[in-house]
Amino acid sequence: MSVIQEIEKSYMREDIPDFRSGDTVAVHYKIKEGDRERIQIFEGVVIAMKGGGSRETFIVRKISYGVGVERIFALHSPLIDKIDVKRLGKVRRAKLYYLRGLSKKASRIKERSRLEHQNAAKQAAKAAAEAAAATVAEEAQAAEPEAQKSQVEESRVEEKETQAPEETAEQATQETQAQDTTEAPEEAKTHEPEEAAEAQPEEAKAVEPETKESPE
Repeated sequence: MSVIQEIEKSYMREDIPDFRSGDTVAVHYKIKEGDRERIQIFEGVVIAMKGGGSRETFIVRKISYGVGVERIFALHSPLIDKIDVKRLGKVRRAKLYYLRGLSKKASRIKERSRLEHQNAAKQAAKAAAEAAAATVAEEAQAAEPEAQKSQVEESRVEEKETQAPEETAEQATQETQAQDTTEAPEEAKTHEPEEAAEAQPEEAKAVEPETKESPE
C-alpha cells in the first residue's frame, strides 16, 4: 500500500451502507445557513457511481414537479449525516443515464430481493479478497529479487571472511619458508672457516715429525 492510499484511508468513512446503481436512497445532507445548521433529505435513484477510495462519488436522480433533478455527492464527505437505502433495484448496467430520456412511469426499476442483494454482497467481498491476495502476491514477487540480492551479498561477504584467514596463513608459511632459506646459507658460511681452521693444525702436526727426523 502506497503512502497516498494510507492517507486516503484515514479519511474514508466506515458507516456507509452497501448500495449500487439502481437502488433508491435517501441522503441526509448537512446544510449551513449562517450560524444554524439543518439536514436536508434528498431521495432518489442512484444512476452512477464513479471514482474510488476517498474520491468516490455517486449521482442521485429524482423527479420534482415533473422536472428531473440530479445531484452529485461525495461518498465519504463529512457533510453527509447518513444514507438510508429505501429500495433495491434490479439493473444490469453500472450507469443508468438512459433514465434521463424516460418519463417517471417508464423510468421505474424492478425491485430485487434481499437474497440477491446478499449474494451480490458476497460476490463483491470475494472479489475484494481476491484483489487483496493478488496485491500481496505482487508485493511478494517484487520483494523476492531484493531478498535474493541480499542473500548473494551475504554469501560474498562470508566467502571473503573465509578466504581472508586462509590467505593470511599462506602468507605466514611463505614468510617462514623465506626466512629458512635466508638463514641456511649464513649457517653454511659460518661453518666453513671453522672447518678450515681445524684442518690447518692437523696438517702442521703431520709435517713437524718429518722435519725433526731429517737431521739424524
